[in-house]
Amino acid sequence: MSPAFELEIVVPAFNEAARLSGTLHHLVSFLERQPWSSRLIVVDNGSADETATIARAVESPSVLITVIGCARPGKGAAVRRGMLAGTAPYVGFVDADLSTPISTLTETLRHLDAGAAAVIASRHAPGARFAQPQPFGRRLGGSAFRALTRPLVAGVHDTQCGFKFFRRAQLQKALHRCHLDGFAFDVELLRHIRAGGGQIVEIPVTWQDDRRSTFQPLRDGTATFAALFTLYRRAVAL
Repeated sequence: MSPAFELEIVVPAFNEAARLSGTLHHLVSFLERQPWSSRLIVVDNGSADETATIARAVESPSVLITVIGCARPGKGAAVRRGMLAGTAPYVGFVDADLSTPISTLTETLRHLDAGAAAVIASRHAPGARFAQPQPFGRRLGGSAFRALTRPLVAGVHDTQCGFKFFRRAQLQKALHRCHLDGFAFDVELLRHIRAGGGQIVEIPVTWQDDRRSTFQPLRDGTATFAALFTLYRRAVAL
């Protein structure tokens, strides 16, 4: 049987009641004008607010919106849960703040149609820029993180931008090899895509920094760096 949708977009959401409605309406408005059939999968990652209720209230005549839960904490866990819940040949995820312009999807689908296994937005590839400068602490931590990820995913300028899309055939194999649940999940996933022979294409974007990000540098940054060292240990063991 043919899949019901050509594209599925996962939106991981943790306590996103304040901005999720606007994000979903913006996504729906864009997708309704596209030639491909689409489904949005909102993954409520244990929110304590009205995230799930707000997501279920958004409707569209042509874009299906599905809300599922993920009791396991962590962005990686939520993204994995959402991407494994679908069947579309093309699947990916976007952050709830939509810091990457959703219009990037048009070029993304062209690269996937041409055979790329993964297409990711990049804030640091040549031609990318920040619409507003990030805080100094975030820039410093990001520079250190990128330096550590280069040996793990060679040639990729930005593993952490929250806009990544995949061919499902290559994605399924990589997902089943992933173990990390936090923000370092992206690195692990791209590493397995590359190890499986998949091509990764980066698209430079103009990125809008949202100061309401759920990423907390002290709490999440420490855990993310620790997860990176776990990946290094696994790489050495192979």
